[in-house]
Amino acid sequence: MKKILFIPFCLLIQNLIAQPTSIFMRDKKGEIIEIHPEWKNNNKVGVDLSEVTFVNWNSGGSNSVSALFTYESNLDYKDKYFTWKNGLISRYGINKQQDRELRKTEDLVEFNSNIGYQPDSLSNWFYSARLNFKTQFTNGYKYPDTDNPISRLMAPGYLFFGGGMEYVKRKEDMSLYLSPLTLKTTFVLDQELANSGAFGVTPAVLDTEGNVIIEGKRIHKEVGLLVTNSYQKELVENITLKHNVSLYTDYINSFGNVDVDWQINFDFKVNSFVKATLGSHIRYDDDVKTTKPSEIEGEFDEAGAKTQWKQFLGIGFAVDF
Repeated sequence: MKKILFIPFCLLIQNLIAQPTSIFMRDKKGEIIEIHPEWKNNNKVGVDLSEVTFVNWNSGGSNSVSALFTYESNLDYKDKYFTWKNGLISRYGINKQQDRELRKTEDLVEFNSNIGYQPDSLSNWFYSARLNFKTQFTNGYKYPDTDNPISRLMAPGYLFFGGGMEYVKRKEDMSLYLSPLTLKTTFVLDQELANSGAFGVTPAVLDTEGNVIIEGKRIHKEVGLLVTNSYQKELVENITLKHNVSLYTDYINSFGNVDVDWQINFDFKVNSFVKATLGSHIRYDDDVKTTKPSEIEGEFDEAGAKTQWKQFLGIGFAVDF
């Protein structure tokens, strides 16, 4: 846990330390050449708001207000042979409706680091290594039940680390990454959720009375194949399409059963500060099981994995710095 949280801290320290203005390397002929590395840092803070109020409205309706807070930070390095891209994304959304408790609508902390080596400046292919880590800030609930969390901070947490080849076309802002060897680690550090086998970890062993004999595993490891693709294009002036898809299958447990994480966003720029976003997010993970009411009152049976889908539309403010 401490090692994982140390990664963003290293990114922050790296941002604060001055970088050298040049690096000296030898080319294929053995001659010393001077390379000027380039660091770029940008940050974005945004707030999306929506509100509905009814007063003597004969069609009925409930007053509601929603907010989505976002923060993005990128620190990228580039020289003649190497690129190193680092990004931190955090989002948190809430909704309050009349006569109903405050509910969470979005919760994400994600860190990405991608280092690539380009042996031939004329080629679009890079040798690449990637790290991705994501979790959430606060407890998640199956509303209206707010007494029994179905997720927590680091329950789950996901860590991907692997290496492979990446095809990049900078002019079209397109990337295709192929990793034949990627380690996926799932963390469920809440013991109660681990005992229930949440998010694919090994559940606890119980006796006939339901008492725990052996506690559930809190870490689940997989080794598999990862394919990702990202694409960004300005469709017309001030309307940009962003596409990201990740496909992962485990070699050992269920090869061919693909985990999918696919996002498509349309960004609408009104001016330098006001923007709108229309997006779709589809997920499928065979380790994330759903439940259905059991024939026994008050209990639930496993219903298998199902496709998850989220659609959102937000209008708000964003500031780059």
